[in-house]
Amino acid sequence: MNARPAADVPFGHAALALFPLEPGCIYLNHGTVGVTPNAVMQARAAILAEIERHPSRFMLRELAHLRFGAASEPERPPRLRAAAESVGAFLGCRGDRLAFVDNATAACNSVMRSIDWRAGDEVLVSDHGYGGVTRAATFFASERGAVVRTLAWPFPASGEDAFVDAVAAAIGPRTRLAVLDHVTSETALVLPIAAMAAACRARGVPVLVDGAHAPGAIDLDIGSLGADWYAANLHKWAFAPRACGVLWAAPCREQGLHPAVISWGIDHDDWLQEFDWQGTRDPSPWLAAPAGIEFIEQTLGEAAMRAHNHRLACWAAQHLGERWRREWRTPEAMIGCMVTVPLPARFDGRNASEAQRLRDALLAEHHVEVPVIARGGRLWARLSLQVYNDESDVQRFADAVDAIAR
Repeated sequence: MNARPAADVPFGHAALALFPLEPGCIYLNHGTVGVTPNAVMQARAAILAEIERHPSRFMLRELAHLRFGAASEPERPPRLRAAAESVGAFLGCRGDRLAFVDNATAACNSVMRSIDWRAGDEVLVSDHGYGGVTRAATFFASERGAVVRTLAWPFPASGEDAFVDAVAAAIGPRTRLAVLDHVTSETALVLPIAAMAAACRARGVPVLVDGAHAPGAIDLDIGSLGADWYAANLHKWAFAPRACGVLWAAPCREQGLHPAVISWGIDHDDWLQEFDWQGTRDPSPWLAAPAGIEFIEQTLGEAAMRAHNHRLACWAAQHLGERWRREWRTPEAMIGCMVTVPLPARFDGRNASEAQRLRDALLAEHHVEVPVIARGGRLWARLSLQVYNDESDVQRFADAVDAIAR
């Protein structure tokens, strides 16, 4: 599965032909909402066309197990369950442990709203966590008198042990849930999630992993991580159409797990049926997810894709650190396909509004799309490197930053 295809696909700008990206734009932001390859867009279009040839049959008889008094089982697996099997094989888990959702945030919301919070309970998050998920935790906890406790993780990172130790030290007697990132969103760190989950498990604390940036970006074996729930996106690094995410649940965590929208499935003892049918929706992103995986495995080569992206991310960090005289010490093991680098010292002391203005100027004046964040008294840029990028894109980004700074 991980071998490079015989007919090698050249990476870098030659691979732009596989994507619908706007010509002339330096796109260093694949991690935010992804870029859907042309082949996957075509696969989705074919699914949509098939739906419209007989919408009722497709949606009510073929898509999911809608056993609302039905007398017989379908002749073949429902479309969503067949897609889940393909996705599960890619993620290192069984398909009957996966529910499709719009995105990882929706998956995290489903888990947090399904917990029986009590006054004084604590939910543990980190200062590297995705803002939308942290806000959801605050909302659900505050409804029941629970509290959110934010632990501080180091950045820049100098090693994995500090993250495991911080999690273990933060767990208290009222901790009911730990929300841990597999790959952090803003700071782009690949974290030792199995070790962190083990620290929580040793203290009896359930773990919800926010793996929004993991599928496709790093080698993933969900079943071996020791998590209770795993939320992920497929429309980022796994090339599915957006919106396409999954929620994995350990067998002991199915009970009481419900989607945000309650519909017909609530009357059935089947958590997957609840998620598979929440009313009339467009299922084509989920059904096209296997096409995104096929694009990785058959067109790019899974190992080759990751090697290119990882090498480019590491090179970018070292090159920009040397160019701007900024120390870079993050271990290579904590870098995947993204890297968050400090901008030149002349940008120090800027706030979030100024970070946004710089991001806007990079796009408007230099056609460079890249997130810029304010953190720890500095401005940083998060570079998401994909097969259509090469060193020249990083150079153009750096030139644009220097041109704006003058």
